[in-house]
Amino acid sequence: MEPYADIGVIGLAVMGQNLILNMSDHDFNVVVYNRTVSKIDEFLKGPANGRKNITGVYSLEEMIMKLKTPRKVMLMIKAGNPVDEFIEALLPFLDPGDLIIDGGNSFFEDTIRRSKYLKERGYLFVGTGISGGEDGARHGPSMMPGGDPEAWPLIKEIFQSICAKTPDGFPCCQWIDTDGAGHYVKMVHNGIEYGDMQIISEAYQLMRDGLDMTNDEMRSVFTEWNRGELKSYLIEITAGILAFKDSDGSFLIDKIFDAAGQKGTGRWTGESAMELGVPVTLITEAVSARSLSAMKEERLETAEIFGSKRSYFKGDKTRFIQNIEKSLLAS
Repeated sequence: MEPYADIGVIGLAVMGQNLILNMSDHDFNVVVYNRTVSKIDEFLKGPANGRKNITGVYSLEEMIMKLKTPRKVMLMIKAGNPVDEFIEALLPFLDPGDLIIDGGNSFFEDTIRRSKYLKERGYLFVGTGISGGEDGARHGPSMMPGGDPEAWPLIKEIFQSICAKTPDGFPCCQWIDTDGAGHYVKMVHNGIEYGDMQIISEAYQLMRDGLDMTNDEMRSVFTEWNRGELKSYLIEITAGILAFKDSDGSFLIDKIFDAAGQKGTGRWTGESAMELGVPVTLITEAVSARSLSAMKEERLETAEIFGSKRSYFKGDKTRFIQNIEKSLLAS
Protein backbone atom coordinates (compact mmCIF):
# COMPACT_ATOMS: atom_id res chain seq x y z
CA MET A 1 0.00 0.00 0.00
CA GLU A 2 1.23 3.47 -0.89
CA PRO A 3 1.95 5.81 2.06
CA TYR A 4 -1.22 7.81 2.71
CA ALA A 5 -1.01 9.45 6.16
CA ASP A 6 -0.49 13.21 6.39
CA ILE A 7 1.05 13.14 9.87
CA GLY A 8 1.97 10.73 12.63
CA VAL A 9 1.29 11.47 16.29
CA ILE A 10 3.09 9.72 19.15
CA GLY A 11 1.46 9.96 22.57
CA LEU A 12 -2.15 9.21 23.46
CA ALA A 13 -2.59 11.18 26.64
CA VAL A 14 -5.49 13.66 26.68
CA MET A 15 -3.74 16.38 24.65
CA GLY A 16 -2.51 13.93 22.03
CA GLN A 17 -5.91 12.28 21.63
CA ASN A 18 -7.74 15.57 21.26
CA LEU A 19 -5.28 16.95 18.71
CA ILE A 20 -5.65 13.75 16.68
CA LEU A 21 -9.46 14.02 16.75
CA ASN A 22 -9.16 17.68 15.74
CA MET A 23 -6.95 16.71 12.77
CA SER A 24 -9.45 14.00 11.85
CA ASP A 25 -12.28 16.55 11.89
CA HIS A 26 -10.32 18.58 9.33
CA ASP A 27 -9.93 15.59 6.99
CA PHE A 28 -6.27 14.83 7.63
CA ASN A 29 -5.15 11.21 7.67
CA VAL A 30 -3.41 10.55 10.99
CA VAL A 31 -1.42 7.51 12.07
CA VAL A 32 -1.05 7.14 15.83
CA TYR A 33 1.29 5.30 18.20
CA ASN A 34 1.76 4.99 21.93
CA ARG A 35 4.52 3.29 23.88
CA THR A 36 1.93 1.51 26.02
CA VAL A 37 0.22 -0.18 23.10
CA SER A 38 -2.95 -1.05 25.01
CA LYS A 39 -3.82 2.66 24.86
CA ILE A 40 -3.87 2.44 21.06
CA ASP A 41 -6.69 -0.11 21.10
CA GLU A 42 -8.54 1.82 23.81
CA PHE A 43 -8.37 5.01 21.71
CA LEU A 44 -9.42 3.31 18.47
CA LYS A 45 -12.36 1.55 20.15
CA GLY A 46 -13.30 4.64 22.18
CA PRO A 47 -12.94 8.30 21.09
CA ALA A 48 -11.67 7.43 17.58
CA ASN A 49 -14.22 4.70 16.91
CA GLY A 50 -15.57 4.87 13.36
CA ARG A 51 -13.04 7.42 12.15
CA LYS A 52 -11.54 5.96 8.97
CA ASN A 53 -8.83 8.61 8.73
CA ILE A 54 -7.22 7.56 12.04
CA THR A 55 -4.99 4.48 11.94
CA GLY A 56 -3.26 2.85 14.89
CA VAL A 57 0.15 1.20 14.58
CA TYR A 58 2.15 -0.90 16.98
CA SER A 59 5.71 0.06 16.02
CA LEU A 60 7.56 3.17 14.91
CA GLU A 61 8.68 1.42 11.74
CA GLU A 62 5.06 0.72 10.82
CA MET A 63 4.20 4.37 11.45
CA ILE A 64 6.95 5.65 9.18
CA MET A 65 5.91 3.26 6.37
CA LYS A 66 2.42 4.79 6.32
CA LEU A 67 3.54 8.44 6.17
CA LYS A 68 3.72 10.45 2.97
CA THR A 69 7.11 12.07 2.31
CA PRO A 70 8.53 14.27 3.59
CA ARG A 71 7.35 12.55 6.73
CA LYS A 72 5.93 14.53 9.65
CA VAL A 73 5.96 12.97 13.13
CA MET A 74 4.56 14.89 16.12
CA LEU A 75 5.55 14.01 19.67
CA MET A 76 2.82 14.62 22.26
CA ILE A 77 4.73 13.21 25.20
CA LYS A 78 6.22 14.28 28.51
CA ALA A 79 8.99 16.87 28.21
CA GLY A 80 12.57 15.95 29.05
CA ASN A 81 14.39 12.69 28.39
CA PRO A 82 11.40 10.95 26.72
CA VAL A 83 11.64 13.43 23.82
CA ASP A 84 15.33 12.62 23.25
CA GLU A 85 14.62 8.90 23.55
CA PHE A 86 11.90 9.00 20.89
CA ILE A 87 14.03 11.12 18.57
CA GLU A 88 16.77 8.50 18.71
CA ALA A 89 14.24 5.72 18.22
CA LEU A 90 12.78 7.42 15.13
CA LEU A 91 16.01 8.32 13.33
CA PRO A 92 16.80 4.84 11.95
CA PHE A 93 13.50 4.91 10.03
CA LEU A 94 13.59 8.50 8.74
CA ASP A 95 15.14 10.00 5.62
CA PRO A 96 16.87 13.40 5.30
CA GLY A 97 14.26 16.13 4.98
CA ASP A 98 11.77 14.39 7.28
CA LEU A 99 10.35 16.41 10.17
CA ILE A 100 9.99 15.75 13.91
CA ILE A 101 7.67 18.06 15.87
CA ASP A 102 7.74 18.40 19.66
CA GLY A 103 4.33 19.54 20.86
CA GLY A 104 5.06 19.29 24.59
CA ASN A 105 6.12 21.92 27.13
CA SER A 106 9.84 21.48 26.49
CA PHE A 107 12.50 23.86 27.79
CA PHE A 108 13.44 26.16 24.91
CA GLU A 109 17.17 25.50 25.31
CA ASP A 110 16.47 21.78 24.86
CA THR A 111 14.60 22.66 21.67
CA ILE A 112 17.58 24.70 20.42
CA ARG A 113 19.89 21.75 21.12
CA ARG A 114 17.60 19.24 19.40
CA SER A 115 17.10 21.51 16.39
CA LYS A 116 20.87 21.83 15.90
CA TYR A 117 21.45 18.11 16.46
CA LEU A 118 18.88 17.10 13.83
CA LYS A 119 19.84 19.77 11.31
CA GLU A 120 23.44 18.49 11.33
CA ARG A 121 22.07 15.09 10.34
CA GLY A 122 19.78 16.42 7.60
CA TYR A 123 16.48 16.31 9.48
CA LEU A 124 14.02 19.08 10.32
CA PHE A 125 12.83 19.88 13.83
CA VAL A 126 10.06 22.12 15.19
CA GLY A 127 9.19 22.91 18.79
CA THR A 128 5.53 23.91 19.02
CA GLY A 129 3.91 25.51 22.03
CA ILE A 130 0.24 24.54 22.30
CA SER A 131 -2.15 26.57 24.43
CA GLY A 132 -5.77 25.98 25.35
CA GLY A 133 -5.63 22.78 27.33
CA GLU A 134 -7.55 19.66 26.37
CA ASP A 135 -10.61 21.59 25.17
CA GLY A 136 -8.42 23.82 23.01
CA ALA A 137 -6.60 20.82 21.57
CA ARG A 138 -9.95 19.29 20.63
CA HIS A 139 -11.67 22.34 19.17
CA GLY A 140 -8.91 24.84 18.33
CA PRO A 141 -5.70 25.63 20.23
CA SER A 142 -3.32 28.53 19.92
CA MET A 143 -0.13 27.12 18.39
CA MET A 144 3.39 28.56 18.47
CA PRO A 145 5.74 26.71 16.09
CA GLY A 146 9.44 27.55 15.92
CA GLY A 147 12.52 25.79 14.64
CA ASP A 148 13.88 25.08 11.16
CA PRO A 149 12.14 27.54 8.76
CA GLU A 150 12.13 24.91 6.01
CA ALA A 151 9.63 22.94 8.10
CA TRP A 152 6.92 25.61 8.18
CA PRO A 153 5.55 24.94 4.67
CA LEU A 154 5.21 21.26 5.59
CA ILE A 155 2.96 21.87 8.60
CA LYS A 156 1.34 25.23 7.88
CA GLU A 157 -1.85 23.82 6.36
CA ILE A 158 -2.39 21.26 9.12
CA PHE A 159 -1.65 23.61 12.01
CA GLN A 160 -3.61 26.58 10.66
CA SER A 161 -6.58 24.31 9.90
CA ILE A 162 -6.83 22.85 13.42
CA CYS A 163 -5.96 25.97 15.43
CA ALA A 164 -8.35 28.51 16.91
CA LYS A 165 -9.46 31.46 14.77
CA THR A 166 -10.05 35.10 15.60
CA PRO A 167 -13.57 36.51 15.01
CA ASP A 168 -12.45 37.60 11.52
CA GLY A 169 -11.06 34.16 10.71
CA PHE A 170 -7.35 34.79 11.27
CA PRO A 171 -5.60 31.58 12.42
CA CYS A 172 -4.12 31.59 15.92
CA CYS A 173 -0.97 29.95 14.63
CA GLN A 174 1.93 31.69 12.92
CA TRP A 175 5.60 30.89 12.49
CA ILE A 176 7.39 32.35 15.53
CA ASP A 177 11.09 32.10 14.58
CA THR A 178 14.07 29.78 14.48
CA ASP A 179 15.44 27.36 17.08
CA GLY A 180 13.45 27.34 20.33
CA ALA A 181 11.37 30.46 19.68
CA GLY A 182 8.02 28.64 19.73
CA HIS A 183 8.70 26.98 23.05
CA TYR A 184 10.11 30.23 24.43
CA VAL A 185 6.86 32.06 23.68
CA LYS A 186 4.86 29.22 25.25
CA MET A 187 7.12 29.35 28.31
CA VAL A 188 6.46 33.07 28.79
CA HIS A 189 2.74 32.49 28.17
CA ASN A 190 2.73 29.91 30.96
CA GLY A 191 4.72 32.24 33.21
CA ILE A 192 2.08 34.91 32.74
CA GLU A 193 -0.57 32.35 33.69
CA TYR A 194 1.38 31.60 36.89
CA GLY A 195 0.98 35.28 37.76
CA ASP A 196 -2.70 35.32 36.77
CA MET A 197 -3.50 32.32 38.93
CA GLN A 198 -1.61 33.76 41.89
CA ILE A 199 -3.47 37.08 41.90
CA ILE A 200 -6.80 35.27 41.46
CA SER A 201 -5.98 33.06 44.45
CA GLU A 202 -5.07 36.13 46.50
CA ALA A 203 -8.38 37.79 45.56
CA TYR A 204 -10.11 34.60 46.71
CA GLN A 205 -8.19 34.62 49.99
CA LEU A 206 -8.99 38.27 50.68
CA MET A 207 -12.68 37.56 50.27
CA ARG A 208 -12.64 34.30 52.22
CA ASP A 209 -10.31 35.27 55.08
CA GLY A 210 -10.81 39.04 55.06
CA LEU A 211 -14.54 39.30 54.45
CA ASP A 212 -15.69 35.88 55.70
CA MET A 213 -17.52 35.25 52.42
CA THR A 214 -19.08 31.90 51.53
CA ASN A 215 -18.23 29.94 48.40
CA ASP A 216 -21.58 30.92 46.90
CA GLU A 217 -20.94 34.60 47.58
CA MET A 218 -17.47 34.43 46.04
CA ARG A 219 -18.82 32.53 43.04
CA SER A 220 -21.31 35.34 42.44
CA VAL A 221 -18.51 37.91 42.58
CA PHE A 222 -16.29 36.04 40.11
CA THR A 223 -19.28 35.46 37.82
CA GLU A 224 -20.01 39.19 37.84
CA TRP A 225 -16.35 40.04 37.22
CA ASN A 226 -16.38 37.73 34.20
CA ARG A 227 -19.02 39.96 32.62
CA GLY A 228 -16.75 43.01 32.71
CA GLU A 229 -13.13 44.00 32.07
CA LEU A 230 -11.80 40.94 33.90
CA LYS A 231 -13.60 38.55 31.52
CA SER A 232 -11.25 35.62 30.88
CA TYR A 233 -11.07 31.85 30.94
CA LEU A 234 -9.35 31.78 34.33
CA ILE A 235 -11.96 34.03 35.97
CA GLU A 236 -14.73 31.94 34.41
CA ILE A 237 -13.39 28.61 35.68
CA THR A 238 -12.71 30.09 39.13
CA ALA A 239 -16.43 30.77 39.42
CA GLY A 240 -17.09 27.21 38.26
CA ILE A 241 -14.65 25.75 40.79
CA LEU A 242 -16.29 27.67 43.63
CA ALA A 243 -19.68 26.28 42.60
CA PHE A 244 -18.60 22.66 42.15
CA LYS A 245 -19.83 20.19 44.75
CA ASP A 246 -18.57 16.74 45.68
CA SER A 247 -20.76 13.63 45.61
CA ASP A 248 -21.74 14.23 49.25
CA GLY A 249 -23.08 17.70 48.43
CA SER A 250 -20.24 19.64 50.07
CA PHE A 251 -18.03 22.14 48.22
CA LEU A 252 -15.08 20.38 46.63
CA ILE A 253 -12.77 23.40 46.93
CA ASP A 254 -12.78 23.06 50.73
CA LYS A 255 -11.35 19.54 50.41
CA ILE A 256 -8.51 20.32 48.00
CA PHE A 257 -5.01 19.97 49.47
CA ASP A 258 -3.52 23.47 49.61
CA ALA A 259 -0.20 22.69 47.92
CA ALA A 260 0.43 23.59 44.28
CA GLY A 261 2.73 21.69 41.96
CA GLN A 262 4.59 23.07 38.95
CA LYS A 263 6.10 21.80 35.71
CA GLY A 264 8.85 24.40 35.46
CA THR A 265 7.67 26.92 32.87
CA GLY A 266 7.07 29.69 35.42
CA ARG A 267 10.49 29.15 36.97
CA TRP A 268 12.12 29.10 33.54
CA THR A 269 10.41 32.39 32.68
CA GLY A 270 11.78 34.00 35.85
CA GLU A 271 15.28 32.65 35.27
CA SER A 272 15.33 33.85 31.66
CA ALA A 273 14.01 37.28 32.67
CA MET A 274 16.73 37.63 35.30
CA GLU A 275 19.40 36.71 32.75
CA LEU A 276 18.01 39.37 30.39
CA GLY A 277 17.59 41.97 33.12
CA VAL A 278 13.82 42.15 32.64
CA PRO A 279 11.74 42.57 35.84
CA VAL A 280 8.86 40.09 36.05
CA THR A 281 8.30 40.31 39.78
CA LEU A 282 4.69 39.09 39.68
CA ILE A 283 5.75 35.88 37.95
CA THR A 284 8.74 35.21 40.22
CA GLU A 285 6.59 35.84 43.32
CA ALA A 286 3.97 33.46 41.93
CA VAL A 287 6.63 30.76 41.58
CA SER A 288 7.76 31.44 45.16
CA ALA A 289 4.16 31.14 46.37
CA ARG A 290 3.88 27.70 44.78
CA SER A 291 7.12 26.62 46.39
CA LEU A 292 5.90 27.94 49.74
CA SER A 293 2.59 26.11 49.37
CA ALA A 294 4.49 22.84 48.95
CA MET A 295 6.12 23.33 52.37
CA LYS A 296 3.01 22.02 54.12
CA GLU A 297 4.69 20.69 57.27
CA GLU A 298 6.68 23.89 57.80
CA ARG A 299 3.53 25.99 57.38
CA LEU A 300 1.66 23.93 59.96
CA GLU A 301 4.54 24.25 62.42
CA THR A 302 4.65 28.00 61.85
CA ALA A 303 0.90 28.28 62.41
CA GLU A 304 1.31 26.60 65.80
CA ILE A 305 3.93 29.20 66.80
CA PHE A 306 2.18 32.31 65.49
CA GLY A 307 -1.40 31.15 65.55
CA SER A 308 -3.98 31.45 62.79
CA LYS A 309 -6.54 33.82 64.24
CA ARG A 310 -8.53 35.72 61.64
CA SER A 311 -9.66 39.30 61.97
CA TYR A 312 -12.47 40.09 59.56
CA PHE A 313 -12.87 43.47 57.87
CA LYS A 314 -15.62 45.58 59.51
CA GLY A 315 -15.96 48.37 56.96
CA ASP A 316 -17.80 48.79 53.66
CA LYS A 317 -17.81 45.26 52.20
CA THR A 318 -19.07 46.31 48.76
CA ARG A 319 -16.32 48.91 48.39
CA PHE A 320 -13.71 46.40 49.57
CA ILE A 321 -14.78 43.95 46.84
CA GLN A 322 -14.67 46.75 44.27
CA ASN A 323 -11.12 47.54 45.34
CA ILE A 324 -10.14 43.88 45.01
CA GLU A 325 -11.53 43.92 41.49
CA LYS A 326 -9.55 47.05 40.62
CA SER A 327 -6.39 45.58 42.16
CA LEU A 328 -6.84 42.34 40.24
CA LEU A 329 -7.32 44.23 36.99
CA ALA A 330 -4.30 46.44 37.64
CA SER A 331 -2.13 43.41 38.47
